[in-house]
Amino acid sequence: MNFSAIALELVVGYFALMLLTKFLGKTQITQITAFDFISALILGELVGNSLYDGETGIGHILFAIGIWGGLIFFTEKLTQKSRFFRKLFEGSPSIIINKGEIDYKELKKNHLDLNQLQHLLRAKDIFSVRECHYALIETDGSLSVIKKAPYSQVTKQDLDITTNDSKLPISVILDGQIAPTNLEILGKNVAWLLKEIRKQGFQSPKEVLYAEWQEDESLFIQGYNQGSRVTS
Repeated sequence: MNFSAIALELVVGYFALMLLTKFLGKTQITQITAFDFISALILGELVGNSLYDGETGIGHILFAIGIWGGLIFFTEKLTQKSRFFRKLFEGSPSIIINKGEIDYKELKKNHLDLNQLQHLLRAKDIFSVRECHYALIETDGSLSVIKKAPYSQVTKQDLDITTNDSKLPISVILDGQIAPTNLEILGKNVAWLLKEIRKQGFQSPKEVLYAEWQEDESLFIQGYNQGSRVTS
C-alpha cells in the first residue's frame, strides 16, 4: 500500500469518525461508561487496522464504521426507552458509604479496595471517612459525595442572605470577529455593538480581543494592546 492510499484512508476515516461522534452526541465524551469506552476503542481499531490491510478499501472502512455506529445508536435509543436495558448496558449508581458507614459488599461489588476509595474521597476534598455522610459510585466510575453537616460548606441560604440568580455571560466578539449568532440571541445588531465599542475608543471589532455581554451589567471589552474596559 502506498503513502497516498494511507493518507486518503486516514482522511476519510477521520471525517467519518468525526461525523459519527456528532451524530451519537456528546455523551460519548462527557458521560462515558464502560460500554461507551469499549465502543470508542472498537471504532479506533476499525480505522487503524484497515490502514495497513491492502485488501481493505475506503468502502470497507465506511461500511464498518456505519454498522458499528448504527449498533451504538440503536443501543443508546434502547437504553433511553427501557430501564432494564439501561441498567444492563450502563449499570446503576452504588451507595458505598451509607450514613457514614462503608458498605463493604457494595465496595467489593464495584471492584474497589479501601485505598482506591480513599483516593476518590480525597479528590472530593474529604481526607477522613468520618467527614462523609453518603458516597455514590456513578455509572462512569466517578464519585459523588454528601458531607456530614459539621464538614459541609456554609451556603448563603444557611445564613439567610438574599441573592439573585447568576446571569449567563455571552461573548459578542472573539479574536476580533463578531459573533452574529450571539448577537441574535441578545436581540442586538452590529450597529449597536459598534456603538458600544466606540464608546471605549475602539474603532473596529478587529481591535478587540474579547467582548462579553451580561444581563444587568455593562459590556466588558478587552483590546489586543490595551487593558480591559467596561462601557458605562
